[in-house]
Amino acid sequence: MARVTETYVDYAGFKTYCKTYAPDDPQPGKKPLLMLHGGPGACHNCLLTYADIADRYGRTVVFYDQIGCGKSAIPHQEDDFYTCDLWVNEFYAVREALGLDDIHLFGNSWGGMLGMLCMMRDDAGVNSFVINSSPVFIDTWLSEAKRLIKFLPQEMQDALEEAERTGDYEAPAAAAAADEYYKRHVTGCYGRDLPQIMIDSNEGTGECYMVMQGASEFVCTGKLKDWDIRDELGSIRVPCMALSGTDDEGTPYTIKEMVDRIPGCEWTLIQGAPHLANLTHPDECLAAVEGFISRFE
Repeated sequence: MARVTETYVDYAGFKTYCKTYAPDDPQPGKKPLLMLHGGPGACHNCLLTYADIADRYGRTVVFYDQIGCGKSAIPHQEDDFYTCDLWVNEFYAVREALGLDDIHLFGNSWGGMLGMLCMMRDDAGVNSFVINSSPVFIDTWLSEAKRLIKFLPQEMQDALEEAERTGDYEAPAAAAAADEYYKRHVTGCYGRDLPQIMIDSNEGTGECYMVMQGASEFVCTGKLKDWDIRDELGSIRVPCMALSGTDDEGTPYTIKEMVDRIPGCEWTLIQGAPHLANLTHPDECLAAVEGFISRFE
């Protein structure tokens, strides 16, 4: 079994929680894999299936909760505290503190967005990058969500339309509709059947989700509402692989918008997988990630 160590890194006047899975039988030459979770404001827990890479492939895997969520939770902050630069700078602070100067990188959803910002700033020491279902243009993400909603029963469509009008996504009908959408396109299971790692992640969600995203996955009223990095993607030089599912809220159309713009970007599309493909298709995800990054040691 992998050896698990936990530590905290001083950052922005607070502390960033980090968790490392080190294999008992490390394979020579295999560089650590650093994981960036989604949100902003979700936690590392929902990606913990990837910790199995340590035992299966003899590679160290490092997770951390980005500041403002999970075990990196902080007191209430004014909205101007939370910016993309806050988490970009944290990425480099964590790497320096943990000695992660020669790594592979994985980013899920917002984590992939964060990783792209980092790779456009300074990619030193990053040998490869897996981008797991991340938008490069928020308008495409939102328009695809509206298209997917049209496949829900009419009463659920109506409930979500009403929630968007009122802002009340906690209303029973809207919550039921969102649960169905999440089952189909995000987690692959209904809320009452979520695995514990997803429950833990949800419980640790920070206030920064509302600041950056907004009230739901279907609208963006926060600071990411103008997210558009399409014209900057050509500057990414690290070998990249997109990873997504056919049933993903990050639809193939959304992901292709990124793949077409990052030089040499590869793409693994997992049949039947939702946004968090690792929850429903863990073996395929682990094999795809290890198969890609192992080519760039």
